[in-house]
Amino acid sequence: MAGTTEVLTPLSPEELRKIDAYWRACNYLSVGMIYLRGNPLLREPLKPEHIKNRLLGHWGSDPGQSLIWVHLNRLIKKYDLNVIYVSGPGHGAPATLSNCYLEGYYSEIYPDKSRDEAGMLKFFRQFSFPGGIGSHCTPETPGSIHEGGELGYSISHAYGAAFDNPDLIVTVAVGDGEAETGPLATSWHSNKFLNPIRDGAVLPVLHLNGYKIANPTILARIPHEELEALLTGYGYKPYFVEGSDPSAMHQKMASSLEQCIVEIRSLQHHARSTGDSKRPRWPMIVLRSPKGWTGPKEIDGHKVEGFWRAHQVPVLDPATNKHSLKIVEDWMRSYKPEELFDTSGTLIQELQDLAPLGSRRISANPHANGGLLRKELDLPDFRDYAVKMKAPGTLYAPPTDVLAHFLAEVMRRNMSSFRVFGPDETASNRLTAIYAASKKTWVAEYRPEDADGGELDASGRVMEMLSEHTLEGWFEGYVLTGRHGFFSTYEAFVHVIDSMFNQHAKWLEKSKKDLDWRAPIPSINLLITSLVWRQDHNGFTHQDPGFLDVVTNKSADTVRIYLPPDANCLLSVADHCLRSRDYVNVIVADKQDHLQYLTMEDAVTHCTKGIGIWDWASSDDGGEPDVVLACAGDIATMESLAAVAILKERFSDLKIRFVNVVDLFRLMPETEHPHGLTDRDFDSLFTTDKPVIFNFHSYAALIHKLSYRRKNHDNIHVRGYKEKGNINTPLELAILNQVDRFNLTIDVIDRVPRLRSIGAHVKEWLKDQIIESIHYAHAEGIDKEEIRNWKWPG
Repeated sequence: MAGTTEVLTPLSPEELRKIDAYWRACNYLSVGMIYLRGNPLLREPLKPEHIKNRLLGHWGSDPGQSLIWVHLNRLIKKYDLNVIYVSGPGHGAPATLSNCYLEGYYSEIYPDKSRDEAGMLKFFRQFSFPGGIGSHCTPETPGSIHEGGELGYSISHAYGAAFDNPDLIVTVAVGDGEAETGPLATSWHSNKFLNPIRDGAVLPVLHLNGYKIANPTILARIPHEELEALLTGYGYKPYFVEGSDPSAMHQKMASSLEQCIVEIRSLQHHARSTGDSKRPRWPMIVLRSPKGWTGPKEIDGHKVEGFWRAHQVPVLDPATNKHSLKIVEDWMRSYKPEELFDTSGTLIQELQDLAPLGSRRISANPHANGGLLRKELDLPDFRDYAVKMKAPGTLYAPPTDVLAHFLAEVMRRNMSSFRVFGPDETASNRLTAIYAASKKTWVAEYRPEDADGGELDASGRVMEMLSEHTLEGWFEGYVLTGRHGFFSTYEAFVHVIDSMFNQHAKWLEKSKKDLDWRAPIPSINLLITSLVWRQDHNGFTHQDPGFLDVVTNKSADTVRIYLPPDANCLLSVADHCLRSRDYVNVIVADKQDHLQYLTMEDAVTHCTKGIGIWDWASSDDGGEPDVVLACAGDIATMESLAAVAILKERFSDLKIRFVNVVDLFRLMPETEHPHGLTDRDFDSLFTTDKPVIFNFHSYAALIHKLSYRRKNHDNIHVRGYKEKGNINTPLELAILNQVDRFNLTIDVIDRVPRLRSIGAHVKEWLKDQIIESIHYAHAEGIDKEEIRNWKWPG
């Protein structure tokens, strides 16, 4: 049932006057950003030359968002609240920027945007202007952790910020257009994972202004009782603030928002004083206000305020149309800027006094610049979890299970700043050992049978929900506010978060390269497992390694791809990634048993270089090789080594150089390398004129893309996944895509000139092996024993 608002502290006439004036100042600045390149305070009549040549930006949601912010300020001061604000409506940055500027923090970050007429003009001119800032809450916007360039992630980002931040309230404005996206619809369920004892609170404000760019919004056009039932069904207690009269709306918002804050504090006090972590029914607000509120009501007989025409730029031609210019001038003067700003162009003191001070200002809250609050993880020595081995390629072990024991200890040592995320796949991906340190977060209904292997606990720190979107949003909100995490998911379905990855990588690149005031944040660490090469029963639908192609479209300054060939390399890579800052690290490692190749000492050295020759698998003895066999990925490594073993047995004098790649970006000539290694050092691995057979985990074209500027590129021949497969044994699938030992050996025979004439009989034998292996798989349902348990002959 919807909450009924008791008017706890109705605004006095004086409070109402000041709050309305502050709100008018926000709206004035929002309009000024869209239209003005001169005359920022309208000290003279508005002229065409004062108008920007291109009018860009979004006005529709700004007045409603500023209403939320202004009333939050009152309560922050009254209750000394710790609040950040997430702007969900698309391109709704003017409201956030206006409030940042009025609070003074914008001018502290960007001194040239000073709190006077000259600074205001620069503030206006930069908006949606070449060389300036975008129309959504980009990283340049103080107080923002959510760019909003793509809709649907505001609530999940908000909850991610609230986890393990017991004192923080995250207010999130949800656009009613945004509310139609799949990720947003799913993220309402985040309240089933918020522990009122240890976590902060999220206060959603569903902003119903009725329209998207050119269409009505669904939630604004359903009956009140349906909307109330929907939100109640999601587990919230909605308060409705509806209307268009500013004075009445100020009173309603003041009452409802304060009621929500009081309820949040009461719910938290109960949970924390009694130890009762049962899920409460958290309050939320439904704000129904006109689209483009306080703007022109109609233009040339067409409705504007309260209609989709107010979504972006309501008046399109003021620079060339005198009538339109008059409409804009009257609109801006309706906010009475002469009452809001003094003669120098500074917000008058009585209005400045409405904003909180210091880090209590929403725009200056350090949680929105999470690197300022970041604490280093207390990491165990990953070497303690090493797989002990006597010789390379003779022992099988499951890499992700080995990793899980390391992550469990990471969890134990960082029980308020580290979480593990995964879509119902932690156990499937053989990370079960983590549960020994912390179980799965769950504050929904609990049944007795859950005690038998359910691994559920209200205080758990493993986040599992069958929505990759929501998980990634939680994870991003968590690291953007300074904490650490690890995300595992199936390879084929990591594509679900392709665009989320894109958005976060862009955020990192802008923050890292251009904004020295944003402190480095912990990296996003994605473990991709349940790989394309081991989908024995899932088949073709689960065979897609293409996420790596998406990642390599981004700059090597902000993303990395690691393909550790065994468990010890995986441990070394994971430790490195958990220590890194401002990256998205993608780790590809299978959950099935795999041969182990390197001691921990050798693994650390190999991973540090990123690419290296394995002398024990090579036969060139430091001289000129006949062929280079390179590989990246665990299956690719094993099949390549098996091909080397065949070649050594059949052609004892063949000189083979075996190269393994861990860090895929090391193939790029311009990538920075550790310890002073240069591009020339890596070029030498591939020689200058000999054939290079590169066996790759993913699509072959990616290696050509990364290495096209490398020396000897013309002689690099790549094998990778070719979209061939269904229900196959591992070897059969490898054969279908020609990444298997037999096809690799044939490739070497075909490409090494002196083997072409003497290798005919070996090629026939290899072809026979391919046919026999496929027949065996179809007859027995598994690969032959010598394949399943193949070991390096030494």
